[in-house]
Amino acid sequence: MNKGLVALSPIAVFLAVYVVTSIVAGDFYKMPISVAFLITSVYAICVTRHLPLHDRITLFSEGAGHPNMMQMIWIFILAGAFAASAKGMGAIDATVNLTLRLLPDGLLLAGLFAAACFISLSIGTSVGTVVALTPIAAGIADATGTTTAFLTAIVVGGAFFGDNLSFISDTTIMATRTQGCRMSDKFKVNSMIVVPAAAIVLVAYVALGTQIHSPQTLPVVDALKVLPYVVVLVCAIAGIDVMVVLLVGIILSGIIGIAYGNYDIFGWFGALGDGILGMGELMIVTMLAGGVMQLIRHGGGIEYVVQHLTRRIHGKRGAELAIGSLVAFTNVCTANNTVAILTVGPIAREVATRYGIDPRKSASLLDTFSCLAQSVIPYGAQLLMAASLAAINPIEIIPYLYYPFTMGACALLCILLRYPRRYS
Repeated sequence: MNKGLVALSPIAVFLAVYVVTSIVAGDFYKMPISVAFLITSVYAICVTRHLPLHDRITLFSEGAGHPNMMQMIWIFILAGAFAASAKGMGAIDATVNLTLRLLPDGLLLAGLFAAACFISLSIGTSVGTVVALTPIAAGIADATGTTTAFLTAIVVGGAFFGDNLSFISDTTIMATRTQGCRMSDKFKVNSMIVVPAAAIVLVAYVALGTQIHSPQTLPVVDALKVLPYVVVLVCAIAGIDVMVVLLVGIILSGIIGIAYGNYDIFGWFGALGDGILGMGELMIVTMLAGGVMQLIRHGGGIEYVVQHLTRRIHGKRGAELAIGSLVAFTNVCTANNTVAILTVGPIAREVATRYGIDPRKSASLLDTFSCLAQSVIPYGAQLLMAASLAAINPIEIIPYLYYPFTMGACALLCILLRYPRRYS
């Protein structure tokens, strides 16, 4: 068998073990995602060729311990601690009740989506948006009797809207640098592709929101208990690093919780510990995924896909489809949209130059299709984080990801219809 296909085979093994097994069992909780990745990891180590076992495990460990993975784990630790600390002192309940009071019934869904879009556009990170809004979304779902996965998906969709467009997003910076265009120009082209998708989804949420009703009686909102989330959002919008933002939220929720008597100092420590432990599986999955992806790259899996896709390019539409497909598949293999753009960027620029594609269009396609792939893989950081904070399975979120799927459809139509004309 071709070595490139062998290198890619761990992805098929994961899908078979996790997705297929869960479908056959009729329950996605039957197969823990950590066990699926453990089986996939063992398989990936076994099929990696021309290296002693010790070197294979070392290579796997390098991927698991990559700085990107470690940074994500730090965020998971702090997010878990903040979520548990805020919940223990009543911040989530207070924020949910305030939201239900401020927003009319019919605009709850649209308001949540608009908030996620605005915050992610302001802070340039989908993970930060998911961390800030998912507990609130889950609380609204409980209060209104709505499906938790549905409201969580609204937050995830809005988070990727901003991640795709923001001037300070890693994906925007990487896409424009690799394609040699200005961020403002890429923003103009990119917005023509994704803003229509966001508008369609927003209208759909307004229509669906007519079925959502807040409880008839809501408790009095203690404004001070809302403060941790307000501070977290303001600091995030101000551009402060997400880890610093979460640390500020942890300290503030602890001070307020102790002052109100929700817990003493040791109770606060216990809540922090419970929150960190609650992220345990998420951290393990992140490291196992990083190790598997490192072995796939080493075995030439990504290179194999690149060679086969670029070999079949015919005309501008084919070139643009190849760019989108390459970055999406690479994202599936790396579970990191920034890394996917960095990997495919130089190849995309070469393809764009050869076939006369405007660099602003190629940068937009790189960013859009990488965000599409990242938003729908159940082992991506955003879905794992959202599922963990909402206490659901990441697979449950995927069917409700209206914005990412609409964005992908709009991006595909833009390629086929040569839109926007000026940049095509």
